[in-house]
Amino acid sequence: MVLQDKVAVIYGAGGSIGGAVARAFADAGARVFLAGRTISALEKVAEAIRANGGTVATTVVDALDEHAVDAFADAVVEQAGAIDISFNLIAFGDVQQPLMDIAVGDFLQPITHAMRTQFLTTRAAARHMIMRGSGVILAFGGSGPHTQAGLGGLKIALDALEGLRRQWACELGPHGIRVVTLKTGGIPESIDASMPLRAEITKDIEQASLLKRAATLADVGNVAVFVASDQARTMTASTVNISCGALMDY
Repeated sequence: MVLQDKVAVIYGAGGSIGGAVARAFADAGARVFLAGRTISALEKVAEAIRANGGTVATTVVDALDEHAVDAFADAVVEQAGAIDISFNLIAFGDVQQPLMDIAVGDFLQPITHAMRTQFLTTRAAARHMIMRGSGVILAFGGSGPHTQAGLGGLKIALDALEGLRRQWACELGPHGIRVVTLKTGGIPESIDASMPLRAEITKDIEQASLLKRAATLADVGNVAVFVASDQARTMTASTVNISCGALMDY
C-alpha cells in the first residue's frame, strides 16, 4: 500500500490506460478522483475500484478548459484536503497522415492539445502542491530520438511534452514537486478490438522491441504506482521508459 492516504487525480481516466492507472493507484491505497468527458466510462472504472474496496469519485471535466480544470482541482482539495498526484492521460486527438498531405489544422491539433491540457492540469495541481511542499506530476507518452513516416503532428507533440516536462520540473523542483513522464512503444491491449489491423499492429509493436513483447496495461499501472510513491522520491525531470526496448533513450 505504497500510496496509502495519497490523493490522486487522473485525467482521461475513462480510457483503457487511464482506467488501468486508476485501478492500480486505488489498489495501492490512494484515494482517486477520476476526470474525463464521458461519465459512463468513468463510472465503469469507478465500479471496479469500489468493488475492490477502493475510494473513488468521478467528475466530468474537459481537460482543455482552463476554468473547468481549475475548478475541479480546487474541488478535490476542498473535499480531500490535498492533491498528492496528478496524472494527465487524455488523448491528443491526433490525425496520422504524411506531412505533405495533412491539413494544417490536423497537424497542429495534437501539438496544441497536448501543450494546453498538460500545462493546465499541471498548473492547477501545482498551485496546491506548492503550499504543502510536495507532490508528483505524471505525464504519458514521451518521445525518443527516432520517428516514422505518416504520424502527422503526433511525434512533434510528444517531443514538446518532453520539453514542457523539463520546464515544469525545473520550476517546481524547489517546492518539492517531482515531474516524470512514462513512455511505452505501444500497448496492444489499448487498441480497440474492432480495429481491422489490430493483430498486425500488435505484432509490429512486439517485433519492434528488444524483448519481443509489449508493455501491458498492468505494467503501466504498476510502474505508475512506483513512480508516484515515495520509493521513487529521487526521480524528477526524467522519463521512465517501459517500451521493452522499442524506444532507445538518448
